[in-house]
Amino acid sequence: MKLNEKILYYRKAAKLSQEELAAQVGVSRQAVSKWELGVSQS
Repeated sequence: MKLNEKILYYRKAAKLSQEELAAQVGVSRQAVSKWELGVSQS
């Protein structure tokens, strides 16, 4: 499983929206979206 797939899997398992996850890790919702799409990993 690739990193972007893991982020998406565990976010959904925790029943979090991209916005909620972003708030918890201190990034923008757009950053989480890019991570999940595999566009950016940092």
